Amino acid sequence: MKKLLTIFLVLFSIALQAQAKFINPLDFDGSDVQKNEVITYIQDRVKKDYCKSVDMCQETMLRMMETENLEAFKRLTKATNRKILDRAIHDYCGSVDMCTYQMIEMMYNENLKKSTEKLAW
Repeated sequence: MKKLLTIFLVLFSIALQAQAKFINPLDFDGSDVQKNEVITYIQDRVKKDYCKSVDMCQETMLRMMETENLEAFKRLTKATNRKILDRAIHDYCGSVDMCTYQMIEMMYNENLKKSTEKLAW
């Protein structure tokens, strides 16, 4: 029983380490380690969204959405307003499970645009 529990704990810890974590684009250092982490996160997230959440698990759809998310990530590395980016990440990676770079970029751009608007008659 003790050996079985030990084996389970070891396998569980390996599984947790295998999951890629979300990387804030403004914290991206360009290293190969982080590049691989971003790619793994995007692949895992796209697979979750298109194979588990909805039944659109086609290779064409997966590759297209992976590419879109990687391009969104690259554009977000050049974001100019960290506060707005961090808020988009907080909102879409926190209470709402829509944590894709594509969604974050869309909301970042919209909030950045609206941040300069003022209410007027």
